[in-house]
Amino acid sequence: MHKLIAILLFFIPSLLSAQTNSFTYENKIYQPNIKTVLCYNTSREQSLPVIQLNSAETITFSFNDLLGGTKNYWYSIEHCTSDWQPSRISTIDYLGSFNDDRMINYRYSSNTTRKYTHYEQTFPNSQIQPKIGGNYLLKIYLDGDKNQPVISQRFYIVDNQVAVTAEITNSMQVADRNSKQKVNFTINHSIPIPNPYQDLKAVVMQNFNSNTAKVNTRPFFVRPNQLVYNDLTTNDFWGDNEFRKFDTRSLRYKADNVKDIYRDSESVNVMLFQDVPRNTGAFANQFDENGNFFIKNTDGRDDRTEAEYMSVLFTLNAKAPSANGDAYVVGRFNNYTLGKENKLLYDASRKQFYASMMLKQGLYDYEYAWFNYDTKTLETFPFEGSFFQTENTYQIFVYYRRPGARWETLVGYANISNRVNDRR
Repeated sequence: MHKLIAILLFFIPSLLSAQTNSFTYENKIYQPNIKTVLCYNTSREQSLPVIQLNSAETITFSFNDLLGGTKNYWYSIEHCTSDWQPSRISTIDYLGSFNDDRMINYRYSSNTTRKYTHYEQTFPNSQIQPKIGGNYLLKIYLDGDKNQPVISQRFYIVDNQVAVTAEITNSMQVADRNSKQKVNFTINHSIPIPNPYQDLKAVVMQNFNSNTAKVNTRPFFVRPNQLVYNDLTTNDFWGDNEFRKFDTRSLRYKADNVKDIYRDSESVNVMLFQDVPRNTGAFANQFDENGNFFIKNTDGRDDRTEAEYMSVLFTLNAKAPSANGDAYVVGRFNNYTLGKENKLLYDASRKQFYASMMLKQGLYDYEYAWFNYDTKTLETFPFEGSFFQTENTYQIFVYYRRPGARWETLVGYANISNRVNDRR
């Protein structure tokens, strides 16, 4: 018995280490010194990381290391299922090139209070060449060792075989018509789809926020070369509210929503104006970037290496919506995830939430969300409200597994908006 206990004690730390030092199939940063991960279609800054298979389009990926210096970062990609699990197929099936490569494109920051090293990579390239469509996970790791994860990042490659048309309307449910939006869409195809209820899947999400994703497996109508998804009860999304925002593209003056800027020889501190809940009253229209953010420094020449890192103070004057929960600041800048960095502390005596986050100089959209531990739900309504008039973008991803195939292929994609003349 004692020998068995000794053996277990020997292996448990190794098992825990193995669990810790492994990639998860989500957008995640594993090292505290890594900041400002960007991943987008190179044709447009901060566009969605979606490219066409066998085209000239590329993905640009970058991040900053606040420890500075030069490290030996490597990267590889892995094909995934529509629900972001490993496809478990050989790299030979989805890569027509090498399995991994070293990141050699880096530059040091200049004229900044906080020193950092900027790493950047564009792919497909001569080393990494995907050859099938689908969901992909980009993995960044240290010293060529995948047991030392640094970043995991999702991106998409579309093998265009179907066309997707869509519209955004009010919810068909009477009680939700003033607060929700409904997405109806149609898949037009010329390829044979013998069993669309089993072989085809469509995922709809709002503002590229995976927390909002809805999976469609059953078309409402099946017509020759056409699948229609317009069931009265599906694809209803909370309209939410227009995103809050702040502008720190210049630190020489106080721009939009910036109350104060404090600088010294070691740090830059930005205090935002205090926010209040917007869940009551009428809808107020304002232009936003639908949760996006942009790294910009109008005081310098190079946004990548001359933009400052700032400690940004967020303050929300509001009561806690329930007794058992936490508030967070979310946006695309942190992939709408919940973590220690973006969790707000609550001062019950002042009825005030606050948090300080280190962010790179630029233009940011953000909102406040409440995670209720009793219901295990994340919702923005307690702080932001929800209105059907809100301008949002919706992404539709269509996956098809051919009979007998071993993986799902991303065969269609659409990005639509209820904003007039929005071409994003």
